[in-house]
Amino acid sequence: MKKPDEIVELMLSKDHFSKWLGLEVIDLEKGKVNLKISIKEEMLNGFEIAHGGIAYALGDSALAFSANAHGRQAVSVETSISHVQKVFLNDVLTTDVNEVSLNHKIGIYHIRITNQYDVEVAHFKGTVYISGKEW
Repeated sequence: MKKPDEIVELMLSKDHFSKWLGLEVIDLEKGKVNLKISIKEEMLNGFEIAHGGIAYALGDSALAFSANAHGRQAVSVETSISHVQKVFLNDVLTTDVNEVSLNHKIGIYHIRITNQYDVEVAHFKGTVYISGKEW
């Protein structure tokens, strides 16, 4: 079975969107990954704040890497996000993952997304289906 860092490296090698985001893996273990991105001008919407899809994409990537790091392929079946603060140009966002529940087929994760001041800007919730296929 592959190690968590090998799995995430393999996933990232084919993940062009995460590369576009400038996503960095800060810390990684089974069930938990900390990611970081910096907000660029092309990520801003018409209000000159980060498009909501940016925080969503960061949460979605944290969900995918956290769940898959256990060694079996997992895909999201339900996700949602609550945006609680505006995100601005040059803000640096990081993720903090809490694996709420994990069994043979389903994993539930809560992901806190914070800015460089450790202020929560979004809360992402995700449920994954865990297949029998190993990485």
